[in-house]
Parts: sequence; structure tokens; C-alpha cells
Amino acid sequence: MRSGVMKRFVFLLSIMLVSCVTINIYFPAAAVEKAADRIVDEVWGEKLKKKMEEKKEEKKGQESPQGLLEEFYRRHIAGLIMGVAHAEEADINVTTPAIRALKASIKQRAGRLIPFLDRGNVGLTNDGLLKIRNTKGLALKERALLKRLVKAENADRNALYLEIARANNISADKVEDIRRIFAKSWAKKARPGWWIQGPDGRWYRKK
Repeated sequence: MRSGVMKRFVFLLSIMLVSCVTINIYFPAAAVEKAADRIVDEVWGEKLKKKMEEKKEEKKGQESPQGLLEEFYRRHIAGLIMGVAHAEEADINVTTPAIRALKASIKQRAGRLIPFLDRGNVGLTNDGLLKIRNTKGLALKERALLKRLVKAENADRNALYLEIARANNISADKVEDIRRIFAKSWAKKARPGWWIQGPDGRWYRKK
């Protein structure tokens, strides 16, 4: 009798161990990707949107009333669809105090970094960071400022990826996956003309 109970106990214990392993190796890639897109929009959105709106204002007078109406419907319908999609999909936790502080720091720095990205002095790496590509045309003070900005930005991004993993019980060996996912989001939201490092390490300008 005791032997039978012991066998059942061992069997249940083995199931629990397998379940734990399954949980540990699970990586919510889709949820991280959605979170990355939202974070990049949040920290870059206002600055990049302002630039885009300035360009659109220049062309606004040349657009027909029909074109403006189509643009209105396109924006609002797309917004409704995205809202429904986010409501139905599972999210990960990106609202801890540490993550909020890092997002705020990156957002505050964006306005000073974007001009250097526009001029090609800085590029987006394939591991979710920034890299100084050249300092051509920059005065000594601008070069010093650029180095400080990139150093601070990379420190915040590294900390952000780690905090996202910690807040969601994602194992440390999956932080590299978080980096790659964020790299894709930074590249996707980048403006045309910015330098981006591809997965193979080669650099190209976004068209």
C-alpha cells in the first residue's frame, strides 16, 4: 500500500517538475513585441510625430477634399482596430516603478538625440542600442554631448531590458531575445534616412 502511494507521489512530483521547466523555458515573444512597440511609440512618438506633422502641413494645401476624407477614415478605423486587438491580447508587465522611470528618462533624452540620428551621426544597432557612426561636422562641444547622450541612452536601454525580464519572471538568458525584439521595434519606428544595423551586422539607411 505504501509502495503504491509512494509511486503516485513520485509520479505527481515528476509532473510538477516538468511543468516548472515548461514555465521557465516559455518566452512570451508576441507579448514582448507588442510591449516594445508601445514603449518605442511612447518615448519617441511625440518627437517623431511632430516632425511628420510639420511635413504634412506643407502638403496639406495640395491635397483634395476627398484625399483628406480618406486619411480621416484611415486613421480612425485603424485606431479602432488596434484598440480591439490590444484588448484581446495578453500583455506583459511594463508598469513597474523602475520601468516607468527608465521610459521617462529615455523620453526626455529623445529630443536631443533625434537631430544626431537625422544627420547620421548615430545608428541603431541590432541589439537594441545606439552607436556613434561618425562625428563629421560636429564641433568639440557637440561631440562631447553626443558621447554623453549615447552612453546614458545605452545605460537606460540595457537597464530597461533587464527590468522587463525581472518584472515578468523571464530568465536572464532570454534578455538577448528581448534586445533583438526591441531592436526591431526601434528600427520599425525609425525615420527614413536613419542608419540601422541589420541582423547580419551590416549598416543601411532606412528608405
